Amino acid sequence: MEKNILLKRYCSRLIAIERLSELTKECYRFEIARFLNYMENEKMKLENADADFLSVYLIKRRNIDDIDSRTAAKAISALRSFFRFAVDERLRNDNPADLLEGPRQKVKLPEVMDKDTIEDFLNLIDLSKPQGERDKCLFELIYSSGLRVSEAVRLNIMDIDFDNNGGIAKVRGKGDKERIVIFGKEAAAQLNHYISYVRPKMAGTVNKSRALYISKSGKRLSRKGIWKNYAKWANLAGTSSHIHTLRHSFATSLLEGGADLRTVQELLGHSDLRTTQIYTHMERSVLKENHRKFLPKLNSGKSVSIV
Repeated sequence: MEKNILLKRYCSRLIAIERLSELTKECYRFEIARFLNYMENEKMKLENADADFLSVYLIKRRNIDDIDSRTAAKAISALRSFFRFAVDERLRNDNPADLLEGPRQKVKLPEVMDKDTIEDFLNLIDLSKPQGERDKCLFELIYSSGLRVSEAVRLNIMDIDFDNNGGIAKVRGKGDKERIVIFGKEAAAQLNHYISYVRPKMAGTVNKSRALYISKSGKRLSRKGIWKNYAKWANLAGTSSHIHTLRHSFATSLLEGGADLRTVQELLGHSDLRTTQIYTHMERSVLKENHRKFLPKLNSGKSVSIV
């Protein structure tokens, strides 16, 4: 089968069957397009590609493209998905990617900000223009409820419901899964003001968009637009330019306040508890740092292990 047709049929499967997020679909499409080009250059037929051939391909990806272990793991996942497709399409009888061993990944602790830093960041936003009021409302909601940027982008006005203690929002996360998130009184107050006064100014009289957060042209605010706006205010505040830091800070605040890991998992929308457990590693790193800071004498000799 010609490679472009094969890639097109595979991408159709990602949409119809595997129900992956848009970012994951694009990542898989990119990886498999690379792999198909490699097979063509090596004059390798799909039915003859074995685990050794895949291993050599991945080694070349590491050496030539200088990819890290995380990217290598994504490439392996994409290959497993692609060869599942090949088996289902009866293009071959087995999945050689199942024999690949994923690289060991170092635990990369997420960057977080404390509450005072987040308040300073939010208070720095210029509210003289509707876009500034929108941005403060948006970032407050992300921090208050632990939203992903992709989830904030997809929010519609009808997804918001207020109550006496704040409110809830219905969001669509990875794999198009729906979940309910909770936000506090401060976020609710700003959101109510934005919906009632700020958004109508930005939308104009003829705009009929259902989107909660819109651009100055009245269209749904894009993921790229949110990243760009956050980076602008974060640079002025001298804090992290990564908006995901707000989500990480939300999770850390919950754990510091005594929330159990399962609750944090549910609120973040993690399908696997192991993803949430990275925040417990971060808590341990804070313990170690405080140990070194406040007990320097104990650290001058033998190392002291903290479990």
